[in-house]
Amino acid sequence: MSVLTNHRLGEPCWVDYASSDVAASRDFYTSLFGWTADAAPEEYGGYITFRSNGHAVAGLGSVMNEQQATGWTTYLLVDDAAASEKAAVDAGATVFAPTMTVGSQGTMAVVGDPGGAAVGLWQPDQFAGFELAAEAGAPAWHELYAADYGRQLDFYCTVFGWHPQPLSDTDDFRYATFGAEGSPAGGVYDTGAEPSAGTPRGWVVYFGVTDADAACARVVELGGHVIRHPWDSEFGRFAEVADPQGGVFLLHHVQPE
Repeated sequence: MSVLTNHRLGEPCWVDYASSDVAASRDFYTSLFGWTADAAPEEYGGYITFRSNGHAVAGLGSVMNEQQATGWTTYLLVDDAAASEKAAVDAGATVFAPTMTVGSQGTMAVVGDPGGAAVGLWQPDQFAGFELAAEAGAPAWHELYAADYGRQLDFYCTVFGWHPQPLSDTDDFRYATFGAEGSPAGGVYDTGAEPSAGTPRGWVVYFGVTDADAACARVVELGGHVIRHPWDSEFGRFAEVADPQGGVFLLHHVQPE
């Protein structure tokens, strides 16, 4: 187990879930991944931090208004949330949640990129972000399903300083990774202006599991459903699922420690 103490600027550093039934979501994810759930003091609105082996891996809170969709949000690390929010707006973003201070933990904002995908900004103070990655029970990959691929990729390059590496650039399959060369943090997939049925939209998070088939069965037992049954690729074994509230995420088979 390798515990993370810092993250690279412009890359995912946190994920959290906005729920219309926090207790039900807490029970689903703790049962699925074996997480523990720590509730914050009232000043943080009852926000829950999920932990794997004692290390922070994800968060859970209530949806803030009727317009907010239930589901997972990916946060990118920034050194100045207010300045990054302004840069995002200048580059064509819409503000979903303006810059706000989260106690002594840090400063956040949520914007919608030019393709409409919600993405969070996190400027850490006392809380750096998830402490485990790319292992069972932790975020393993982050992916943007882009309906306006070129424009959205340009946005992230401008605002977050990405230097994407094309993996494929054909009309049939257009995909680029972002992050340090040789150590990518995530990818961007061109869904086209009209994604096919069942294709996720916006940012999605992959969580590591030691057995994708068993994890899919557990999702169903807990009231969720399987969108795409486990499949193998040159990058590993994956599955796409949804929790009982419809929040979509993916499972990534990882080798146990």
